[in-house]
Amino acid sequence: MMTPITMTPIMTTPTMIKEKPAVKLRHELKHIINLRDDMILSARLRKLFPHDKNADSHGIYRVSSLYFDTPYDKALRQKIDGVNSREKFRIRCYNGSPSFIRLEKKIKINGLCGKYSARLSEEQVRKLLCGDIGFLAGSEDALLIEFYSKLRGQLLTPKTIVTYDREAFLYEPGNVRITIDRNLRTGLGRGDFLNPRLYHADVSEQLAVLEVKYDEFLPELVRMAVRLPDRRASACSKYAVCRRYD
Repeated sequence: MMTPITMTPIMTTPTMIKEKPAVKLRHELKHIINLRDDMILSARLRKLFPHDKNADSHGIYRVSSLYFDTPYDKALRQKIDGVNSREKFRIRCYNGSPSFIRLEKKIKINGLCGKYSARLSEEQVRKLLCGDIGFLAGSEDALLIEFYSKLRGQLLTPKTIVTYDREAFLYEPGNVRITIDRNLRTGLGRGDFLNPRLYHADVSEQLAVLEVKYDEFLPELVRMAVRLPDRRASACSKYAVCRRYD
C-alpha cells in the first residue's frame, strides 16, 4: 500500500510549465472474445496487417499498469455507470522493464477516447509509491502537476495492477490500431508495482479483449477483418475486472 503522502511545499510559476498538447479524440470499439474467436481473428489479422514495431518476434508484448482511484472509487463507479465524461490515471510499463515508464491520463468524452502521457523514471515511481510526491509539483510538465494536485485534492491512491499480453496490429488509413489482449491478470501488491517477481492472479476466464481504435473513419478492410458472427461491441474495462479481486 502506498505510504502516506509527504507534505513538501513546492513552488512553481506559470512560465515554467509546459502546457499539455491538445489530445486527439478517437473512436474505440471493444469486444470480449473466446479462444476460438481469438484463433480465427489473430490468424486473419496476421495476414493483413503489420505488427506494432515494439513487439517481440511473435508480435506480442506485456503491458502492466498501476491504476489510481479516489477513496470512493470515482473512476470505477463512473465506468460502471457509463458517465459520458470521465478520466482515470495509471502508471504503465512494458515487458516488466523499468526502462520506459509513463504516467497516463485516459479520458472519455461522449464515447470518444483520448490519452495524455508523460515519462517517469524508475526512481520517480519508487518515490511516488513511498508517498514522496513533491517532485511532481516541481515538474515543468502540466500532466505531472495535475496528477500531483489530484493526489492531494482527490486523495488518489493505487488501487490495482492490471497486466496482460498484447498483440497489436496497425493500419495507416484511418490511423487504425487493432489489439488483442490476452491472459488478463492482476498483481497482488500495489506498492510492489516494479517488482519483476510480483505474483499475478489469472482473471481472464479464458477470454480475450479485442480493441479497435481509429480516427474519423473505420476502413472497410478493417471492418471486415474483425467481423465475427454474433459479436457486438460491448463495454469492457480491464481495470473494472481486476478490481473485483481486491
